[in-house]
Amino acid sequence: MIREGFAGWYRNRFVWVAVIVLAVSAGAVVLLNRAGPEAEPADLQGQIMTRMRATLEQADPGQHNHAGHGAQQVTTEEKKPPVICGVRVYGYEPAEATALADVQTVYGFHLCGVAEQKRPWDVAVKLAGPVIMDMSTEPPGIQVVEATADVMFTDRLRQMFPDKYAELALKEALAESEMADQRRRYDAAAGL
Repeated sequence: MIREGFAGWYRNRFVWVAVIVLAVSAGAVVLLNRAGPEAEPADLQGQIMTRMRATLEQADPGQHNHAGHGAQQVTTEEKKPPVICGVRVYGYEPAEATALADVQTVYGFHLCGVAEQKRPWDVAVKLAGPVIMDMSTEPPGIQVVEATADVMFTDRLRQMFPDKYAELALKEALAESEMADQRRRYDAAAGL
């Protein structure tokens, strides 16, 4: 009887090998998926968005070329509230770049909220507008399009952005999915 059991197992060894291979493959997929949202996106557009978001969220609101009026004053002993950003990439230069390290300039849009505790999004201090990021420096340089006393916003935008990106900047802000993700992250950071 033992011999028949061994012979049956031996005949089905290919089935067992297939089961083991599938189990190992499934385990590898689970481990790869555990990398979570911190994992770097595979596509260049996603990598640029991740880098833009991280740069803007780590920057002081004053570096966005905005004054950040309305934010509560924070003493040196207190922790500054986090800045939560959503971004959109209109384009980058050189346009033929295939790796993040090759990208020199990014043209896009940002909407950031200062996540003070228990302050809802609707009344949060926000920093928003078309943005140019100089990716050749560390950290990347941030330049926001703003009107001046002599130049209107749309004229300033057209001065700073290439035509094809300026047209997008006049029509489009954040994608719905990016805005939903930003609001979820903002609410979590503000303790709502």
